[in-house]
Amino acid sequence: ESLSAQIQRARQHIKNSLECVDGLVAQSSEVDMALASKLSALELENKTLKKVTEDLKGLISKLESRVAALEGGKPAPKPAAPAKEEEEDDDDVDLFGSEDEEDDEEKARVTAERLKAYQEKKSKKPALIAKTSVLFDVKPWDDETDMDEMLKACKSIEMDGLVWGANKLVPVGYGINKLQLMCVVEDEKVSIDELQEKMTEFEDFVQSVDVAAMNKI
Repeated sequence: ESLSAQIQRARQHIKNSLECVDGLVAQSSEVDMALASKLSALELENKTLKKVTEDLKGLISKLESRVAALEGGKPAPKPAAPAKEEEEDDDDVDLFGSEDEEDDEEKARVTAERLKAYQEKKSKKPALIAKTSVLFDVKPWDDETDMDEMLKACKSIEMDGLVWGANKLVPVGYGINKLQLMCVVEDEKVSIDELQEKMTEFEDFVQSVDVAAMNKI
């Protein structure tokens, strides 16, 4: 039997062994990923709600202060003047009354403008970007594969909307480890299938690439 045939048979034997062990490892990895993604989403939602609550409290406090100032700034009614002085006092009363009305109108206008600006700012908040957290299983050819170089090659892939995360080596048997590599992708910018294909192009290191777990963020 030729040497190339022996190598081919050995590689097929290794591949069959890897596939038998993958099922056990993938189940625990998927549970860990799901819990981590849920905790991250809850923490982000809690921070957002806290920020909105603080903004609303501040706005309510300012509005209450302005309302109190408007109500407290109204002039007290002047006592009725004697009939003989009525014509002399008319001009003064009208003058002061006009100033107070102008002040109240200006305060109301400023308050309305600020409320309008707040509503416009709130309506222009950017929409949430749909993202997916992905855990890849990257399998080497054999136990002599340089796993550090394989990791370096995979992380050399750069795409708009792709962020690489944590990684670890997981034993699969016969002295062989597989690389588990995590990343976060923006759904509208990155195709997971395309990313897998790019990773499998490193043929010197990578035998195959599978999605071990995937969760929406």
